[in-house]
Amino acid sequence: MGKTLIDAVGNRAIDDEVNPLGGVRSKYKGAKAQISRDTSLPWWRRILPVIASHRVGFGVAVVGSFLSLLLQILVPNMLRNAFDNDLPGLGTSHSSVATLSGQLHHDVIMIIIVGLLAGAFGVISRQYVFATAYNVEADLRTLIYEHLTWLSFSFFDRVQSGQLISRANSDIRSVQMYSTFAPLIIVQIASGVIAFAFMLFIDWQLALVAMLVMPFLYLVGIRMRRVMFPISWVTQARLADVATIVDENVNGVRVVKSFAQEEAEINRLANAAEKVAWSYTKDAEIRGQYTPLVQNLPQLGAALVLLFGGYQVIFAHATVGTILSFNMYLLMLQAPFMMMGQLIMMGQRARASAERIFEILDENPDIQERPGAFDLTNPQGAIQFQDVHFSYAKGPEILKGFTATVNPGETVAIVGRTGSGKSTVARLVNRFYDVTSGTISIDGHDIRDLTLPSLRDAVGMVLDEPFLFSVSIHENIAYGRPNASRDEVEAAARAANAHEFIIKLPEGYDTVVGERGYTLSGGQRQRIAIARTLLVNPPILILDDATSAIDVHVEAEIHEALEHLLDHRTTIVIAHRISTIALASRVILLEDGAVVASGTHEELLASTPLYAEVLAQTTSEDQ
Repeated sequence: MGKTLIDAVGNRAIDDEVNPLGGVRSKYKGAKAQISRDTSLPWWRRILPVIASHRVGFGVAVVGSFLSLLLQILVPNMLRNAFDNDLPGLGTSHSSVATLSGQLHHDVIMIIIVGLLAGAFGVISRQYVFATAYNVEADLRTLIYEHLTWLSFSFFDRVQSGQLISRANSDIRSVQMYSTFAPLIIVQIASGVIAFAFMLFIDWQLALVAMLVMPFLYLVGIRMRRVMFPISWVTQARLADVATIVDENVNGVRVVKSFAQEEAEINRLANAAEKVAWSYTKDAEIRGQYTPLVQNLPQLGAALVLLFGGYQVIFAHATVGTILSFNMYLLMLQAPFMMMGQLIMMGQRARASAERIFEILDENPDIQERPGAFDLTNPQGAIQFQDVHFSYAKGPEILKGFTATVNPGETVAIVGRTGSGKSTVARLVNRFYDVTSGTISIDGHDIRDLTLPSLRDAVGMVLDEPFLFSVSIHENIAYGRPNASRDEVEAAARAANAHEFIIKLPEGYDTVVGERGYTLSGGQRQRIAIARTLLVNPPILILDDATSAIDVHVEAEIHEALEHLLDHRTTIVIAHRISTIALASRVILLEDGAVVASGTHEELLASTPLYAEVLAQTTSEDQ
């Protein structure tokens, strides 16, 4: 069962359940709708399905706002009736004074009641609009993250993480603010239309005088919209640049400090920050030029009302109550005019942010399941590489006709010089990338015909640069099997020779590691990564230099445990240490992306001089 989490600042409690990555997982069900994939639609039409999925909350907020404003619009007309119909009759007689005084009290009470109702509807509207706004923001952020998890490795090879972080934060916030508050601003503008209708009813000539400034406001709004979009795009792009620099410096802090480049990185960030400051300053200049016009042109209308209305009062063509109500309506019209300028600015920033978000959402993964893809069931582990060619993006060809066979239950080591394509072979087996030409098959099935989840369930991989999450060691090992018991986690850790150092940590398996696991040594991180893969118990195992950061003596103990675990399991070992090669029953020698020899370690030493040369080179690099 879930438990209740109450955050430190006293926000509302939320129900949640256990998260395999530590702490809790909210019961948030995810987005109810998807952003439209039709790139021919305007940006707001593409986001509209997400907004529409929260139409109940939006409806309550809009209706509440409309009713609140409608009640406020009634007040000036109520005051006009009081001034024009009730107050002039006071003082005619004792009885009329009492009667009219009672009427006056009634008018005051009615205005108070209307004001209280308007306030109540306003409170309801604000509560619903903010709750809905944050839910929309959560949906947009979830949709982006879901899409990122769907994209292939090639996308992350060419896109900076800081750019992605910026789009998932500041850009989403810009879109969310406009998408949620624009309807309320439109309600404000609609209320202005209703106020203008009251003005026409009261005195149509005076109403037309008050509206003489409207064409000028329209022209200012059009001009403002044209100049705001480019600077909004530049601002969001430069914020992303700052996020990229910060992300790189946080993740590369050890490199920065190793080369004493703190000052250079500070200058780099300062330059990016100055560019952001320039774009914000330009944005402020544009606002400073146009916002006063939008806000103060209605004041000209008020002056015209005073001029023409004053003459009408002097010549008894209008009453004081009429002029009073007109001025109050003009004050009400100022809010929509002010919000119109805000709506234009928010809209242009939201448009720029939305198009940056769509740059991600319109990306399609290179790795997709073919129509009719089927699950790999009961895999035996036979792997066949047939004339495989591969290159990263538009780079040089890495594999050139790579052909090899790995039999079920066999352990094969792939050996070669740096850059010969060893790790590339490992990445192709579970379709991190697709071959340029040729085929890779498992149990006779082309891996492109298999569903991705079933393929990656069958192929476990330990990378040479293991990644750990900032959670406990237990949760890191149990990442692939969140429901694994402590005994199962410890068994996997023992097999990877990690148990001894784990129990010596302050909180043992409950010790929380630092970001990326950097509170542990490289060898300790690799052993935890090995344990994580072993716990899943995949029928096919790929060790990509998985013991490269481990001391030779510790490596020997891990190999002793692995020898038993590799029985009846197809294993590909990317290796350069002789001790690691010893795990394999057969060695494939790779040179310039192609197989040049295959056999046992002893056979290759005796028959292939290149093999001994490669071993000598990699051994010297290891030392």
